Amino acid sequence: MIIAIDGPAASGKGTIARRLATHYGLPHLDTGLLYRAVGAAALERGVDFADEAALAGIAASLDVAALDAEALKSGAVGEAASRVAALPAVRAALLRLQQDFARQPGGAVLDGRDIGTVIAPEAPVKLFVTATPEARAVRRHRELAARGEAVGFEEVLADIRRRDERDSGRASAPLVQAADAQVLDNTTLGVEESWQAALALAERARAGR
Repeated sequence: MIIAIDGPAASGKGTIARRLATHYGLPHLDTGLLYRAVGAAALERGVDFADEAALAGIAASLDVAALDAEALKSGAVGEAASRVAALPAVRAALLRLQQDFARQPGGAVLDGRDIGTVIAPEAPVKLFVTATPEARAVRRHRELAARGEAVGFEEVLADIRRRDERDSGRASAPLVQAADAQVLDNTTLGVEESWQAALALAERARAGR
């Protein structure tokens, strides 16, 4: 069983994906970490973000098993990830890796921006998790503050809106709700409420309803 979860930045899709993976006993891949890893490597090596070939080369050499989620969660890395994710050559370099993960025996849970539309359009369970930019900015601001990053709320909100525009407007695999995805708007929901709603939607999809 493949579970595809898409949605914009800070919508809570990662938390939902991890809990669904645990619930169903499936491996999980946060595909955003792949783009964050490319962005982080580019920042570390001083690679020009206009050098698509060099960035695609970084993407092609990624080792999923070596990804360090905590080390890749800074605001600067998130912005870099959004920039490299808009590049067709980078997306192409990571496509097969993601598809192989999704189609492993028994299935998997993947979350990202184009899982239900590009990576695994055949997934029987598709969720599109979203919330207003303001609600997502509150969550991201709280997360950054907890890690000791002093960033103003308005700056975080501006970054969320900028990333939304870039993710939805890119020519290659833009963020878009799959036609057969079930929508979960968790703007007014807490973490537990959002999880319960997601589980109910997943069960409904599995039952073919």
